[in-house]
Amino acid sequence: MSTSKLAAALLTAALGTMTMNAIAAPALSPDNPFARESTLPFKWPPLDKIKNEHYVPAMEAGMAEQRQEVAEIVNNKAAPTFENTIVALERSGQMLNRAATVFFALSSSNTNPDIEKAQTDMAPKLSAHSDGIYLDAALFARVKKLYDQRQSLKLDPESLRLLERYHTNFVRAGANLSDAQKQELRALNEKISSKTTEFRQLVLKGDNAAAVVVDTKAELDGLSDAQIATAAEAAKTRGKEGKYVLTLLNTTGQPPLAQLKNRAVRERLYKASAGRGWSGEFDTTKLIADIVKLRADRAKLLGYPTHAAYVLEDETALTAEAVNGMLNQLAPAAVANAKREAADMQQLIDEQAKANGTPSFQLQAWDWDFYAEQVRARKYAYDDAQVRPYFELNRVLVDGVLFAAQELYGLKFTERKDLPIYQEDVRVFEVTDRDGSQLGLFLFDPYARSNKRGGAWMNSFVEQSRLFGNKPVVTNTLNIPKPPAGQPTLLTWDEVTTTFHEFGHAIHGLFSSVQYPQFSGTNVPRDFVEYPSQYNEMWATEPRVLANYAKHHQTGASMPKALMDKVLAAQKFNQGYATTEYLAAAILDQRYHQLAPGKTPAASDIAAFEANALKSAQVDFAPVPPRYRSTYFLHIFSSPIGYSAGYYAYIWSEVLARDTEHWFKTHGGLKRENGDLLRSKVLSKGFSADALTIFRDFYGKSPEIGPLLEARGLTGGAE
Repeated sequence: MSTSKLAAALLTAALGTMTMNAIAAPALSPDNPFARESTLPFKWPPLDKIKNEHYVPAMEAGMAEQRQEVAEIVNNKAAPTFENTIVALERSGQMLNRAATVFFALSSSNTNPDIEKAQTDMAPKLSAHSDGIYLDAALFARVKKLYDQRQSLKLDPESLRLLERYHTNFVRAGANLSDAQKQELRALNEKISSKTTEFRQLVLKGDNAAAVVVDTKAELDGLSDAQIATAAEAAKTRGKEGKYVLTLLNTTGQPPLAQLKNRAVRERLYKASAGRGWSGEFDTTKLIADIVKLRADRAKLLGYPTHAAYVLEDETALTAEAVNGMLNQLAPAAVANAKREAADMQQLIDEQAKANGTPSFQLQAWDWDFYAEQVRARKYAYDDAQVRPYFELNRVLVDGVLFAAQELYGLKFTERKDLPIYQEDVRVFEVTDRDGSQLGLFLFDPYARSNKRGGAWMNSFVEQSRLFGNKPVVTNTLNIPKPPAGQPTLLTWDEVTTTFHEFGHAIHGLFSSVQYPQFSGTNVPRDFVEYPSQYNEMWATEPRVLANYAKHHQTGASMPKALMDKVLAAQKFNQGYATTEYLAAAILDQRYHQLAPGKTPAASDIAAFEANALKSAQVDFAPVPPRYRSTYFLHIFSSPIGYSAGYYAYIWSEVLARDTEHWFKTHGGLKRENGDLLRSKVLSKGFSADALTIFRDFYGKSPEIGPLLEARGLTGGAE
């Protein structure tokens, strides 16, 4: 159905005794922008007309409308056919999809108290609505009858896969359970939906509350004038004029740690970040304990030993054993690399202490980024401050990210200022295909805001499908600190690669060429969805692309070749740290979700559970904490499914990405014919075929881990 992404994300909770009998839809005001399909180009939602009070009535009316549509399918006296059952399901729920798509996109990128309240109120209702469909016995009977006859229906490959996916979705949602078990499942799903919504909102509030207040400019020595001005502006907006506020991203590490010379301020910033959510008003440990327990109980009810087993069955990894095997293979080499990196930093700390006649100290987590930059400068004769002037945001986007897409795929990007946007910093580009036809719209929302969740992500406002004649409308959302008015936005190297990464998701959505919305764009397994984005990072360092965007923001002079060569040579630097912090979070996710019912930790045990999980996996290296600690691990605890038991997906996908990078390098690199092949074999397919089949069809063989180990500098092995 057209709410496939929504349904897959929710797959949850209970309408109690609701059945699929036709229920009159509540009257929706014709003034509600969601009452009809948008007439704007590309069906772009009329954001200038959408108000907070429009969402709930539209979603409630949309649910009722879809219940009527499904009731018509169930009550159809004609024998089930692919058209009157499967395609009819795929067509249902269009009003709900219009409203929910905008609502959930803005609840992440531009929320407010009214939206947060609507989230809390609507989460269990939407979950219940999904269950009302997937747990309807009469509807499932029609789907199952077609599934059992599938080989004789003479369907085209994509239609056959759609039928098979609907059957899988119904079974995984509990369609084979007894009536009593369905009632129990509905109750579990409703609780999970409510708890994860509460977790997401509490983390955002905790992030804002944990911002670090600094009294004097001198304490910010090491930050640029623009960063200090941003901190002053953040303090002013919080009613602390004359002071400075360092706001927090949702990761454990914080960008200013690489620059702040004052060790005490670094320690305060790190501890504020890593200490979020463990106690006080924004304590999330009770929610974590509840979510992990509820998920384990739900998995048992559905016939799985653990939540991880349930999730992974529908991923390319298939089993927890496969995931554990990969993580365990990578962890020893990653930690060994991190320890070698730490030794280099400790040597530098000791040398500086001796030269200055001051006591030395042991490297701590809040020191890592600061001394890593100095080691980088020593090894490669440059530091982040030298390269940032060459990474101005607009140049990175237009002359880097979009230029690479133009060269590789023949695309053209034209900025449009005539379409309504939800926030003044959002930019809209019309994308024209290689043959001059309209391909879709690309939105770019770069700056951090207090009402935006941390991290970076891609959303679809309109998903491509030939069934509805829809062209894609996709957005990239980042969290780059916004400089004061009139100042340039200069990026760190991590922010540059993040911009390329997220556009990989966007291009996956833009190139989608499928019949059915359920298969559109990024509606693929979690451990495949990160593949196109991670592969797209390679163009950030491709010499022709890098030379096109790496230009001084004041003079326009190209980055000197010697400096550029150092940037490229340093790609493996600090990879022990980067891999270890990631693996620690991925392993923590698996440890929570590989627990059987009755074995999950209580709220008071969450800290000990986290520590023991990292220790037993031998990734408990104190200077390298997990990228996300449990209490603010939004990926796995902020939605009913999300990346729960799936955070490993980034490294799993990176195996595919590095194989693809290797393929490009051995086939001539940045050439149209290479881009066209990747587009036709992978990026246009969505989930219209099995993910590994799609990859093998492009790569010519199964994935290989060697290019990943080489890219991350992990070929040296463990100590």
